[in-house]
Amino acid sequence: MYTQGLDQKESAGKRPVDAVEAAEQLQAFQARIDAEEKIEAKDWMPEAYRRTLIRQISQHAHSEIIGMQPEGNWLTRAPSLKRKAILLAKVQDEAGHGLYLYSAAETLGVSRDQMVADLLSGKAKYSSIFNYPTVSWADIGAIGWLVDGAAIMNQIPLCRCSYGPYARAMVRVCKEESFHQRQGFDIMLELSRGSPRQKAMAQDALNRWWWPSLMMFGPNDSESKHSAQSMAWKIKRFSNDELRQKFVDVTVPQADFLGLRMPDEALRFDADAGHYRFGEIDWQELFDVIAGNGPCNKQRLEKRQQAHDDGAWVREAAQAYANKAAAAAA
Repeated sequence: MYTQGLDQKESAGKRPVDAVEAAEQLQAFQARIDAEEKIEAKDWMPEAYRRTLIRQISQHAHSEIIGMQPEGNWLTRAPSLKRKAILLAKVQDEAGHGLYLYSAAETLGVSRDQMVADLLSGKAKYSSIFNYPTVSWADIGAIGWLVDGAAIMNQIPLCRCSYGPYARAMVRVCKEESFHQRQGFDIMLELSRGSPRQKAMAQDALNRWWWPSLMMFGPNDSESKHSAQSMAWKIKRFSNDELRQKFVDVTVPQADFLGLRMPDEALRFDADAGHYRFGEIDWQELFDVIAGNGPCNKQRLEKRQQAHDDGAWVREAAQAYANKAAAAAA
């Protein structure tokens, strides 16, 4: 590990860190954060900061990998060769994002094997949005427009995250996610300008994906267990509710442009505040999906487990080659 908890002793042969020194370390660390300095892998950091980053970055990586499944469902059924090529490129991007993020998390002293094991055992979570099915081609458009749009809203501030490896990984991720969002909006635009049946398909996808997309930002600030500390450490730059409001304000005019109706009877524009006011989110649905009771939770993990098992020979071959090369160099 690159860090140590305040209740732990330093490595063998060194004296324990006393309370005064620990407090000074924490104060110096926070001063670096407040001065907008980047924390790097070998810098001292509080154990809680390291754990928070591992949880967040690994969850982000898992989401990218699991998120390949609902879109991969349409790779062979996209309506044209062009659409197939675009969707294939997008799914490949998501795999790359997962790899960048696993690499960033590994700088914190956790192994990729451990992160994958935590995912497959159910200990680690991924974004609840990927536990919903893609039942029509319009769902691919809605995912790009809404899900990736919400992801960008969340992720652009992460380019200024206080932890350097995570911030640098997010620069490329965000550039590629912006392509994904435009690809999704383009699908929705084409459908909404098509036949009545195509427009109805786009409206149906919006109806099903709108509320889960709002849930992507996490619980309301008053119910969020991690937001306040993550913002103090500048891992996050905006609260859940702030990001959700930004997303609504940007997306509602886009739906108007498409000629689609938001599935929210309470939605209205508050001219005094300059924001759209929206209805109450069904938080019980979010908690049920997180608890493993969403429409596709079981299916997503089973497919990920199968892929992991099917790839065992590749990992074994790579390890055998590494062992052979090490023996030859010895």
